[in-house]
Amino acid sequence: MSKKESFLVNRLKSVGYAFKGMLLLLKNEASIKIQFVIALLVTAAGFYFNISSNEWIIQFLAIGLVMSIEGINTAIEEIANFIHPGHHEKIGLIKDIAAGAVFIASVFAVIIGFIIYLPKIF
Repeated sequence: MSKKESFLVNRLKSVGYAFKGMLLLLKNEASIKIQFVIALLVTAAGFYFNISSNEWIIQFLAIGLVMSIEGINTAIEEIANFIHPGHHEKIGLIKDIAAGAVFIASVFAVIIGFIIYLPKIF
């Protein structure tokens, strides 16, 4: 019987797997790459416009939400493709719903961006 790993070792492994997943998303998913570039641009804009602490918090929450949901969407697509590689109406519906969740988060992130930056521009 093998020795059970400690709680700390298991947590460190979990963080490693999560980091690997994040890198896989950034390396392989075009939409995450675009969202990452947008995140860098709005972060630069935050420094340029000297946004408040609360605005930073809201901005990073919006960025994190969109990118996290995009990761979940990608996972759903990968599972769906694994289960049924060919076209299937129900799989298509599942993928559309997952993509719709990303769209909703993205629209609200854009609205947040407008709320933060439009008053600073005009």
